[in-house]
Amino acid sequence: MLEQIDIANVLFLDIETVSVTHTYAELSENFQYLWKAKSNSLFKTDEASTEEDLNQTYRDRAAIYAEFGKIMCISVGVVYRDKDDKRLKVRLKSFAGHDEAQILKDFSELMAQHYPTPGKYSICGHNIKEFDIPYICRRMVVHQMPFPKLLDLEGKKPWETLHLLDTLEMWKFGDRKNYTSLKVLAALLDFPSPKDDIDGSQVGRVYWDEQDVERISFYCEKDVLATIQLFLRFRRMPILVDDQIAHIR
Repeated sequence: MLEQIDIANVLFLDIETVSVTHTYAELSENFQYLWKAKSNSLFKTDEASTEEDLNQTYRDRAAIYAEFGKIMCISVGVVYRDKDDKRLKVRLKSFAGHDEAQILKDFSELMAQHYPTPGKYSICGHNIKEFDIPYICRRMVVHQMPFPKLLDLEGKKPWETLHLLDTLEMWKFGDRKNYTSLKVLAALLDFPSPKDDIDGSQVGRVYWDEQDVERISFYCEKDVLATIQLFLRFRRMPILVDDQIAHIR
């Protein structure tokens, strides 16, 4: 099936998420209570956490939960065939900033304009079925936004969501026991690692402490590029080199 997919009709994506507030103390009283309950469940304890513990778990873990985090960057990659030299090339672009609603709106408009139907178009990412897609959909519900057609998944049967291509799932080949990172697969399959600057655990610090949205966007785009390279490896095709890659600003 993978061999039949036109890579030019695939939107590659990755998201970066951060806690919805900088610190636990900035949460409303209700959400402080809810995070305390969440924190206790994470560490399987009924004991009340100290303020220091709650601050630390919030800083370390809140971003991965759509109820306590937000999307600050959605990066996408579009592969196309150059008319002159006939090689594949890729354009990478990010929707990023502090206004999550605007990020989601801009992303939805891209989807509606260029990727309107799941019959022809696909979305691809690494672990998108477990993380990126559910997170995007949940945050769209928070902002009361309609889903783009490729993300309108409610009530869909497995054979109706074949347009969601997950490179982690491809690598598992049916094995459900473990997670393999893009960094490991980049080393194994010999394409550039996306983790040569920051990694996911540092995104919150760079966002809240350094306010460096541009740095995070570039990091997120490198994850998208690594996913494209992995997809090409699955297809036994040459990986992209520098003159085939463009970051759109």
